[in-house]
Amino acid sequence: MLELRQLTDNDVRLVEKWLQNEHVKKWYDIPHLGVSIDDWMHEIHERDTTYNWITYFILSYQNKPIGFCQYYACIDSKDEDFGSLDTSHAYGIDYFIGEEDFLGKGFGKQMIQVLTKYIFTHTNAEVITADIDTNNTASMHVLTACGFDLLDVGGSRYVKQK
Repeated sequence: MLELRQLTDNDVRLVEKWLQNEHVKKWYDIPHLGVSIDDWMHEIHERDTTYNWITYFILSYQNKPIGFCQYYACIDSKDEDFGSLDTSHAYGIDYFIGEEDFLGKGFGKQMIQVLTKYIFTHTNAEVITADIDTNNTASMHVLTACGFDLLDVGGSRYVKQK
């Protein structure tokens, strides 16, 4: 069974290790956007202060941590371009499966299902969004399988309505 639990200090090293895995790093280390793994780790280290508007989770399967996800109210994310999306009552998500042995087995889809259900249940969200690299076809397939639609033709932002 899949479970989401709040990220704790004990998880930080594991998330950092996952971010260094090539299958994760290629989507989270984005030099042309000025985003590095160090930036992601800085957010996690500052999650109780500067970045307390982001909720961080560890995804576990049979009590084994296998992935990471987070969500936030889009209106609180000052640095992100949401394009034509109305950010009132919109929440953004980021996610990855960190353990390679769990790739390609449906865990990404299950994670998005569990995460979106949690967000729609525990917040005022009317829409959930994810901005995906247009080369990340696996993530695009997962989102569409979970009911997300491309916001703008030719764009990279996906949305799911409540």
